[in-house]
Amino acid sequence: MTQPTQTERARPEAIKAVPVRHPGRWVAIAVLAVLGAMFLHLIFTNSGFRWSFIFLEYAEGKRGVMFTEPVLEGLRGTILLTLFSMVIGIVLGIIIAIMRLSPNKVLSSVAWAYTWFFRAVPRLVLAIIFGNLNILWTRIGFGLPFDKQIGALFGIDNFDGQIFSIRSTDLLAGFVAGMIALGLSEAAYMAEIVRAGIQSIDEGQSEAAVALGMSRSQVLRRVVLPQAMRVIVPPTGNEVIAMVKDTSLVAYVPVTTELFFQLQQVQARTFVVLPCLVAALIWYLIICSVLMVVQHFVERHFGKGYGAAGKARQRLRAIQVEQGGRVTPTDTGEGTP
Repeated sequence: MTQPTQTERARPEAIKAVPVRHPGRWVAIAVLAVLGAMFLHLIFTNSGFRWSFIFLEYAEGKRGVMFTEPVLEGLRGTILLTLFSMVIGIVLGIIIAIMRLSPNKVLSSVAWAYTWFFRAVPRLVLAIIFGNLNILWTRIGFGLPFDKQIGALFGIDNFDGQIFSIRSTDLLAGFVAGMIALGLSEAAYMAEIVRAGIQSIDEGQSEAAVALGMSRSQVLRRVVLPQAMRVIVPPTGNEVIAMVKDTSLVAYVPVTTELFFQLQQVQARTFVVLPCLVAALIWYLIICSVLMVVQHFVERHFGKGYGAAGKARQRLRAIQVEQGGRVTPTDTGEGTP
């Protein structure tokens, strides 16, 4: 009896996939290429930019306007103004955010009023107001309130109850006025950023920490803020970059040790308008580009453990811990560049 032969099944033919055509993309690339070529042609061929004035021929010794000593001093002033204003804004913003989240109605109301006011007032207007606050007081100091009235009550002429005082024109003018205006305005925005970061953390973690005996301040420092930094850092980096640009507003206070103010002075002396503005633009581009790179690495540091790669590393840690293994930075990819 013969065995039935099994017929081989014919292998299917390979699929001949035809890629989808995207003519619109090529049209967009062509349009962008033409616009880019036109822009570069404008920059390098139009004599109105006067690149030699910007980089080479403004001062003696073949120094362009970007590298003269007054402009470099203004650059240092811009960096310091950004630093000090952000320190004031971040520290005060954290305090206001905690007040806003407080169950005490008085504290939360004061914090809300602060954020409402300083978010509503333009920074240029605020800077000019702070530059003219010396109209209200001759001197600003610390000591006994109503010292003149107390002296008149006891018949003491020229009674001075001030422990320390300074002329208002020396304090509320120039760099200090601009720094205070920008710092107080920034604090309102930082308060909202910190508040959003704190509220992004599950309340169950705070309740568990309190159940373990931790105080409210310990819960905030050790549980909430370390996790909230992932939410707080990106908008804070954006605020730092925005602050660099907003320092140009204090040129109207005026703050003489500021980049835009110094380039405006060069413009007024030489009657060369566009090259001075381009020089300011280039310096702001350089500073903000450096800050963007720093922001990238800071965000990557505080973003560890989140996203697809972070969750994969967390799963690997959990598996190795269950198996009694030791997790090394190379295993999780953290030790590699």
